[in-house]
Amino acid sequence: EVQLVESGGGLVQPGGSLRLSCAASGFTFSTYLMSWVRQAPGKELERVSAISSIGDSTYYADSVKGRFTISRDNAKNTLYLQLNSLKTEDTAIYYCAGPGGSRGQGTQVTVSS
Repeated sequence: EVQLVESGGGLVQPGGSLRLSCAASGFTFSTYLMSWVRQAPGKELERVSAISSIGDSTYYADSVKGRFTISRDNAKNTLYLQLNSLKTEDTAIYYCAGPGGSRGQGTQVTVSS
């Protein structure tokens, strides 16, 4: 059974930083592309970033390019998202997404002064 558990969200001021983590289990993590998606209140799900199975290729939505960094540690079965220069519009629930459309329970990121 695929399990994805996100952590690291919180309340931060504009311009601040957070690091999200996603602990994966129940599948061979190192063989799958992984993604971060987010959903802001009243908005559709948005794919924020993705990383190839061995980490040699990444994707970023234009809205986060240059501010967010995705990475993974296949030895620890963990996916990360470094969020820098946060803006109020980054406020959302952030989900780790894996094989077969699986998602974790999400972690709330709130950017507010």
